[in-house]
Amino acid sequence: MEQWDAYDQSGDKLPGYLVRDQPIPQGCYHLVAEVLVRHTDGSYLLMQRSLKKKMEAGKFEASAGGSALQGESAIAAATRELQEETGITAPQAMTELFRTVDKNTIYVQFLCITDQAKRDIRLQAGETCAFRWLKAQDFKAFMNSDQAILSQVDRLKGYLNTL
Repeated sequence: MEQWDAYDQSGDKLPGYLVRDQPIPQGCYHLVAEVLVRHTDGSYLLMQRSLKKKMEAGKFEASAGGSALQGESAIAAATRELQEETGITAPQAMTELFRTVDKNTIYVQFLCITDQAKRDIRLQAGETCAFRWLKAQDFKAFMNSDQAILSQVDRLKGYLNTL
């Protein structure tokens, strides 16, 4: 049973906890950390979701990410998810790009710049089935395709406009 801390809309921790796959009470939010990965050569990492996933199966994510576990900070969740889903060890400092609230979720988006060999990306069984690296302009164009996850594209619009 996966448990999450409960937060108010401002990101302040509330008493109690939430449980994955259980309804989230009104006024409560859970924390999701996402990591956009840019290689030192300027290309961006896309991870293809497993074809067995319930939601967005086979689509490409411009991040590694997931829910912060109970007692876990956004940066700790981002570091864990990055390692689990890509095999990339986070550098000492990742840059927080933004926070946004959507429905019952607080999203915290980080940027990780890595020099890890591109071929060394590890896929996580049940989560991802493929990956690709795209140059900045190709990445921006891809994020406007039907292979990208629309909700993620919406969250990344401000960043994509800087490319």
